[in-house]
Amino acid sequence: MDMELFLYIFIAAFISLSAIGIMLYNSLVDVKHTVSQAWSNIDVLLKQRHDELPKLVETCKHYMRFEHETLKHVMEARAQISNARDNGNLSALGAAEGMLRMGLGNLYAVAEAYPELKASEKFRYLQMRITNLENSIADRREYYNEAVKNNNVCVEQFPEVIIARWFGFRRRPLLEFSEAEIRDHNLNQLFG
Repeated sequence: MDMELFLYIFIAAFISLSAIGIMLYNSLVDVKHTVSQAWSNIDVLLKQRHDELPKLVETCKHYMRFEHETLKHVMEARAQISNARDNGNLSALGAAEGMLRMGLGNLYAVAEAYPELKASEKFRYLQMRITNLENSIADRREYYNEAVKNNNVCVEQFPEVIIARWFGFRRRPLLEFSEAEIRDHNLNQLFG
């Protein structure tokens, strides 16, 4: 009788531990896919903005004949973002985002000196479109970073850490922008 009771207790414990292990594994899968989905949302917006920037630069070229450096900085930052995105390098992406946003800020500030450009319907449309994409990227970045935080907590806390290590779940990096992105632009410096 004692051996039979022991066998039932062992089977019940095994089933309970297996069920807990399955639930933990499934929760790790869920947070992993949430991070992937959040990144996909950002990636779509980055691609849309990537496609709009050459149109903006081309529009500006017609009016801003002496501002090649400003336009060049925007296109260089665009190329760096594309390269970082393709390589999955989030720290390089964050730095390139800062460069692009500073370049766009400079471009919009310099555009103030060109009334014909400011009056151009195409320029205003592209400026509004890119600004809306920038705002959407910032919103999605918050969502992505929250998903990454949840992933990293799950991967590190007990007992999930056991399942995470066993099945190769890993920490994900936050998408952080450089100091240039965070600080305010000094408009006097742009025109000084």
